[in-house]
Amino acid sequence: MDLLTTTIDLEAIAHNTRTLKARAGNAQLIAVVKADAYGHGMAECAAVMAKEGADMFGVATLPEALELVASLQTEGAQQPVLCWLWHPEQDLAAAIAAHVVLGVANLEQVRALIAAAGDQQVRVHVKVDTGLNRSGVDEDEWEEIFNLLAASPKLQVEGIFSHLACADEPGHRSIDEQAECVQRAYECAQRCGLSPTLRHVANSPATLTRPDLYFEAIRPGLALYGISPIAGRDASEWGLIPAMRWTARVTTVKKIQAGEGVSYGLTWRAPCDSVTAVVAVGYADGMPRAVQTRRGESDLWVSIHGHRYRQIGRVCMDQIVVDLGSNPHGVSAGDEAVLMGDGQSAEMTAAELAAAAGTIAYEMVCAPKGRTVRHHLPAGRNNTAQGEKADG
Repeated sequence: MDLLTTTIDLEAIAHNTRTLKARAGNAQLIAVVKADAYGHGMAECAAVMAKEGADMFGVATLPEALELVASLQTEGAQQPVLCWLWHPEQDLAAAIAAHVVLGVANLEQVRALIAAAGDQQVRVHVKVDTGLNRSGVDEDEWEEIFNLLAASPKLQVEGIFSHLACADEPGHRSIDEQAECVQRAYECAQRCGLSPTLRHVANSPATLTRPDLYFEAIRPGLALYGISPIAGRDASEWGLIPAMRWTARVTTVKKIQAGEGVSYGLTWRAPCDSVTAVVAVGYADGMPRAVQTRRGESDLWVSIHGHRYRQIGRVCMDQIVVDLGSNPHGVSAGDEAVLMGDGQSAEMTAAELAAAAGTIAYEMVCAPKGRTVRHHLPAGRNNTAQGEKADG
């Protein structure tokens, strides 16, 4: 029995992939599995996504790309892998040999890729900066880079892409402005003699709210894992199912008298006689210390036997304390405490836990670490139940 676990429901991953693939219509589905599939396990999730219709995979770094190519080959999957975060001094030989599709975002990367390609064909997606002002080719450099790529026969430019800054705020004017900029980049590439076949800009929020921005491919990440990327809107609205459940074990249950303090600094004191439980998770395992307020309470709740209990006192390196009140409902050492789940049975969702920590759901699903042991539940074991759950 592990003290601390994340359980990943691969049937939920399969369901979400099917749902987004159907939503894409004629557009390709580029499934983003960077950062170990947002903490869900890249190899396991990608294997399921490949079977359920993903046309391509997206990762950030070269090591991620090489690891994913190897794991897909083991599964007999042939989907290409797009990698977009690398620097010109890196060794590109292994990635080129593995047929990784490389995103380029500046002139230095293009030159490095030309030098590394040799006699090999390399598939390329050009990332253009359309307003996020992070990475991507600026508009005044488009022609220079597109002309250089057009003069490099070993580099096959198949895609033009960008990243939206405010897609999680539906209706924000920057969304249309960025989409129009992508279209200008696409037309500029054509004028320079290139023939890109894929434009992709729709991340998870745009995939769910802006079908007019699908172009030839969508590129969702968080939505694949059943989490809403838009504040105030639940993933079930789009038929998505959360795949991650984060749990820890109760190690101690003890009585506390009115006025006694709890945890470092004794910042929380019992207003009356009560019962507390120690739960084996701390900031070394990814539970943010920031959930505590100055009053010593927090908006972090754990679910034990279907009842919610508030976390009290400071989050420690290895443990937290929760207030069971005067009615602990039979809680005892060894019981499972749900830290993050699907919102059923009094469980906190990723969005709720993120709000308690003052962050976003993206960060919370990537948070479990340290002594957390990850388990995967196989796909295909209970399709009917999952479908009913998604439909509410």
